[in-house]
Amino acid sequence: MKKIFIFLGVLLLVSGCGKYNDKDLVKELTKKIEDSKAYHLTGTLEIYRNEEKYTYDVDSSYKQGDLFKVNLINQNNNHEQIILKNKEGVYVITPSLNKSFKFQSDWPYNNSQIYLLQPIIKDLSNENDRKFEKDNDGYIITSKVNYSSEKDFVKQKIYVDKDKNITKVEVLDNNDNVRMCLSIIDIDYKARFEDKYFDASNYYTNIEENQNNEENTNDTTTSKINEIVYPMYVPVDTQLTGQDVVTTNNGERVILTFAGEKAFTVVQETLSNEKETNYVYGDPYLILDTVGSITDYSVSWISNGIEYSVMSDNMEIDELLTVAQSISVSAIAK
Repeated sequence: MKKIFIFLGVLLLVSGCGKYNDKDLVKELTKKIEDSKAYHLTGTLEIYRNEEKYTYDVDSSYKQGDLFKVNLINQNNNHEQIILKNKEGVYVITPSLNKSFKFQSDWPYNNSQIYLLQPIIKDLSNENDRKFEKDNDGYIITSKVNYSSEKDFVKQKIYVDKDKNITKVEVLDNNDNVRMCLSIIDIDYKARFEDKYFDASNYYTNIEENQNNEENTNDTTTSKINEIVYPMYVPVDTQLTGQDVVTTNNGERVILTFAGEKAFTVVQETLSNEKETNYVYGDPYLILDTVGSITDYSVSWISNGIEYSVMSDNMEIDELLTVAQSISVSAIAK
């Protein structure tokens, strides 16, 4: 009888070993991030929309004290933007134009964020019905995501190697199409940053020097709107009813008024050469080729030296975002 109990004990011990599951993996990933006083992540982000692909170089940094900095460079036009969080607030900075949005926002915790580790782990921890797989390179774990302005973005698939390092994150829609993909090149969990590294004032550029730099011709300001850009998407039973061009201290402002069941307004405005910060009650948002701001009733961004805004008080934000993205596509095509 004693031998039987010993045998059963060994059997239970052996059978218990090797049952590595999603809870174990999430626990280890969480501990690795929580134990890190600072980390530095580099990678490549691909965004897929309407058969188009937008590719960014990503450089993300974190330091204890809720300090974050995400540097995004569009590989197509070398357009650089920075999303920054420090004790003063949250910023989206376009260094070459000396322009920024400053937010009263809970970013990066109020939504999923593919380029920061904490929101990725938060989504995993909040999901009880995770899918867990093993493959030759390590593990794949799938959970729901919370992209409040992108209802098509429903889940994330996270690839983890045998050393428990995240190597890739994919965001998928209901049809399992990859809509965003972050391929991680390196993560340093022992990075060191001075607090001033997260100071917004460090990331503005002397505008006169920048205008002499031929490599940044896409990021220069302009005093005139040479060609008005119209949305390629307009809701049913809505039409353009007004078009006004107004002279401003910085050049020109174009106001397009769309009336109907889902009325909205589009504003296109030239920028000044001076350092300028717009205050926004919203969140940073990646709009195709640039980072802008999104609120419950508006979407704003800067592209090719022009600031664009789309506003409506009777449209859902996801459809308003569709209008904004269709304008952004038009601007890129021009």
